[in-house]
Amino acid sequence: RKIFEEAEKNAPSIIFIDEIDAIAPKREEVTGEVERRVVSQLLTLMDGLKARGQVIVIGATNRPDSLDPALRRPGRFDREIEIGVPNQKARLEILQIHTRNMPLAKDVNLKELAEKTYGYVGADLEMLAKEAAMHALRRVIPDLSSLKDKELPREVLEKLVVTKEDFEYAMQKVEPSAMREVLIEIPNVKWSDIGGLEEVKEKLKEVVEWPLKYPEYF
Repeated sequence: RKIFEEAEKNAPSIIFIDEIDAIAPKREEVTGEVERRVVSQLLTLMDGLKARGQVIVIGATNRPDSLDPALRRPGRFDREIEIGVPNQKARLEILQIHTRNMPLAKDVNLKELAEKTYGYVGADLEMLAKEAAMHALRRVIPDLSSLKDKELPREVLEKLVVTKEDFEYAMQKVEPSAMREVLIEIPNVKWSDIGGLEEVKEKLKEVVEWPLKYPEYF
């Protein structure tokens, strides 16, 4: 209430609520009375704001479906802006931002990197750039602890160039966040582990295995 009062006094102003799902979950799924009251209070406060007034309320969440549906209607949160997983063009722009102060080798092709980084979100790409830079640093100065509070000599700085190999190393270390839910592990099951079903196994082999084993015949 205090925050809303303050915002109205100091209008024009913006109230930004991060991780809004933590304080406004679905009331029918919540057991505690406190959460229900917080949601009701938030709804009352938002309804109390003057239409076309000078206060904007922004809520951010990465779990929109766990929010109380009463919040997600015109008059409360009028517009929903979805910031999805970046596509190839967006990934290229994000990579350009994070590598603009980096000395990149000629073999680093950001466009190619943007193609390969499917499922990487902005934070992953930032981490990828950092990891590649750290790998380049370790390659030039194997013992990083010797650097304490010292400035790098000029000849070492000139050697510090981030290469394609550094980015390839970084890609092994940074997993794409958007793929975490569908991360696939290759099971170690052989045909001999499955008893019987000879005909079914034979059919599967013909459909799946043979085109991979004998592509020239197909």
